[in-house]
Amino acid sequence: MTRQKYPFSHLVAEFFGTALLLAVGLSVVILDFGAGSPVARLVPNEGLRRLITGFLFGSTGALIAVSPLGKISGAHINPVVTLAFLIEGKIRGRHAAGYLFAQLTGAVAGCLPLLLWGRIGKSVAYGSTAPGPAYPVWLALVGEIATTFALVILLFVFLGHKKIRRFTPLLLPFLYALMVFLEAPLSGTSTNPARSLGPAVVASDWQFWWVYWLGPSLGALLAVAVHSGSWLRTLEVDVAKLYHFEHDPRGVFRWERSAGRW
Repeated sequence: MTRQKYPFSHLVAEFFGTALLLAVGLSVVILDFGAGSPVARLVPNEGLRRLITGFLFGSTGALIAVSPLGKISGAHINPVVTLAFLIEGKIRGRHAAGYLFAQLTGAVAGCLPLLLWGRIGKSVAYGSTAPGPAYPVWLALVGEIATTFALVILLFVFLGHKKIRRFTPLLLPFLYALMVFLEAPLSGTSTNPARSLGPAVVASDWQFWWVYWLGPSLGALLAVAVHSGSWLRTLEVDVAKLYHFEHDPRGVFRWERSAGRW
């Protein structure tokens, strides 16, 4: 078996995909919840604003998935999504490591433009995630585990079902609308360590940072365990992408761990 050279274009696409997710998605957060933003006057109900914010954040991820960037990289744009594909044996470890680097650096780069929001952005720490003041930290951790579990298990259900997998990107706006509406008061609904890292760097706010690494990681691991240890294993994910499933000229997304080959 010849050693496959990892395509640099995949890392570049994942870098820019993650950067766009944070630049656009967190701009929505700032616009909807920043002090002095007109949106609070137009939509005074905070729950409704959370619903709208989650839908638009998920829509950003969905558009990246169906875009040319998603066609190249598969649009993981989340370290725990890559982790889940890795554990399922759909990508190699060195590919996953490259994606992790691209996602984390892309997240920081994507948050730098958020400084242009000035005082409005600063008032919400540029979209940083933090446990809700009315709840204990352990409950925020549980919230991150639960929401990330829901994200990964539903991705696997959609991707593993041949008749509906082409609709996988459409899952994201509605899922994030529901999760942000219900769970954001607990933890801010990250489900993505890169999403939490970017604004933490820009705002220099590292309080409870571990919640947004440990929670999503445990949620993803639990989802993989449930998927592989229950009847859901019949819904086998055969390609580590969210869309453009047939576009894999280098065989990056069809690694068969059990067979040890591409």
